[in-house]
Amino acid sequence: MASIVLVDDDRNILTSVSIVLEAEGYQVSSYTDGAAALNALSATPPDLAVFDIKMPRMDGMELLRRLRLKSDLPVIFLTSKDEEIDEVIGLRMGADDYIRKPFSQRLLVERIRAVLRRREAAEEPTAERAEAEKVLRRGKLEMDPLRHATLWEGQNVTLTVTEFLILHALAVRPGFVKNRDQLMDSAYDDQVYVDDRTIDSHIKRIRKKFRKVDPDFNSIETLYGVGYRYNEV
Repeated sequence: MASIVLVDDDRNILTSVSIVLEAEGYQVSSYTDGAAALNALSATPPDLAVFDIKMPRMDGMELLRRLRLKSDLPVIFLTSKDEEIDEVIGLRMGADDYIRKPFSQRLLVERIRAVLRRREAAEEPTAERAEAEKVLRRGKLEMDPLRHATLWEGQNVTLTVTEFLILHALAVRPGFVKNRDQLMDSAYDDQVYVDDRTIDSHIKRIRKKFRKVDPDFNSIETLYGVGYRYNEV
């Protein structure tokens, strides 16, 4: 039974979504502000969290920023229709997905399932994926799918599940170009639609994380109008 934390200052949303998720077999905890949620997330990490962006005391952005300092917990954002800039910022900060309010509860359930499946795929290898699950070494880069660990010149780089899958898809074949659709297929479930901007935001976030340990990191090359490729260093 997967555990999910909901954080939203709208109690009606918390109640209705909790009922739906519990009916699907999930264990659900809910909080009305980010400050209270942060303490709970640190004490007992769930399998996935859903954050509203606009909340009192500590909004979803700040909650995610603090969480990402020590955790790669999968996070889905809830945003209003007029908060497009927040969606981009949230993805750059490391959110795995976002849903705009008002939203279909069935859509939220499917997005949660998709993110959890990606997490399980990264943590529970099968015989058919044995080759893909081997430690990947490309110059200064080392990626261990079994431990969901990424190193650059021996230094740890903490990636979300989505970021890990995107980078792995690029690094597994250095020099070969992957377009955005191919990267979407690598990182997202078939039932989940994301646009080009989502992939671009994840790439920017990955670069930023690597440049924290190596300011000269430039192994992910953008080919404008085509896609991205990994250049082995």
